[in-house]
Amino acid sequence: MSLHSTSMAGAPSLDRAAWFATLSGLCGSFVAIGLARFAYTPLIPALIEAHWFSAADAVTLGAANFAGYLAGALLGRPLAAVLSNRHALRLLMAVATAAFFACAYPLSITWFFFWRFLSGLAGGSIMVLVATSILPHIPSARRGFVSGAIFLGLGLGIAASGTLVPALMGFGLKDTWIGLGLLSLALTALSWFGWPGGIVAPATAPAAEHSLPATSKRSLRVLYGQYAANALGLVPVMVLLVDYVARGLGKGADIGAAYWVLYGLAAIAGPLLCGTAADRVGFAAAYRAALLLQAIAVGTLAITGNPVLIGMATVVLGIFTPGIVPLTLGRIHEILPHDPMEQRAAWSRATTAFALFQALGGYGYSFLFSHSGQNHALIFLCGAAALALALAADFLFAARRSVAQAS
Repeated sequence: MSLHSTSMAGAPSLDRAAWFATLSGLCGSFVAIGLARFAYTPLIPALIEAHWFSAADAVTLGAANFAGYLAGALLGRPLAAVLSNRHALRLLMAVATAAFFACAYPLSITWFFFWRFLSGLAGGSIMVLVATSILPHIPSARRGFVSGAIFLGLGLGIAASGTLVPALMGFGLKDTWIGLGLLSLALTALSWFGWPGGIVAPATAPAAEHSLPATSKRSLRVLYGQYAANALGLVPVMVLLVDYVARGLGKGADIGAAYWVLYGLAAIAGPLLCGTAADRVGFAAAYRAALLLQAIAVGTLAITGNPVLIGMATVVLGIFTPGIVPLTLGRIHEILPHDPMEQRAAWSRATTAFALFQALGGYGYSFLFSHSGQNHALIFLCGAAALALALAADFLFAARRSVAQAS
């Protein structure tokens, strides 16, 4: 199925099927990542105050989504190889939707953990599959736009979670979960017939790295490490930002949710802003700047309770939570400019690295949070340190490469 047409001037344009596929991709990232992951964050104070779970258990259950995301990153390609991309994506959207309804009933910690894990699995698999299912059907000149539209769903989902959750909470915690489930169901139905067919993902990643130049291999490995460290830096914000403002600073759940809305609004602009910056300075420089700004922002959360500074840090982190995705993809394309198969394999490896350290960070921070007297500042400092190490690794690798070229 070809999802494009040609304009009178000869430039490629998107036809109705291409727009529908793009909309489906946006719905996929909106539901399985934007809502399934981020709607939980503004709910944490309510879960604790309603005595559904203790503070430590609520944070641990948030980390269940990260563990599922790792499983999804590993299982997405094999699942698509068995079912086809279209059917796999439909199934994953349905699973994410079912998880919202299931979480309306806190039957036990095990029950809640299971469904939070499944929602993460859906998100990880969709992240691996969504772009590679749609972009091959899109003219190359329009793939940047379509990719940005797909990832826009992340920011829209974050913003929606921040605006919908406080509104729905007026009806109660159970009805809040059901309301999120109904929204997810509507978006799943909207996307159902838009997923393109005709491509079956291979069960294993193609093209081993041994065939690449040594410089490219080292650059990719550094990038995988940086992307993994970026996960460690973002997890504290994903899980604890609202709780930090609401309970840590004593501002209440409504003010905490307001910061989450700010985070989501910034996230909507993130992919476009990061892509524009990369077009001007290159993806390597843009990624380096992203690491620096994120480290400063997470460190700011650790050392101050000033509402203005927290707001500024929230905006920065909101921009880069989804914005780091196209920056990483673009960096992979810079390193492997003429190898589409290896680009897809590298993206799969990068996503797995991010998912692994996101899960490790989720559980590690949960343990540290519960054994440090719920010390939010300590968790944020750990995140800032991870981002600082990623930035240092970038400069160290660049210095070594310069020495090697000089010799």
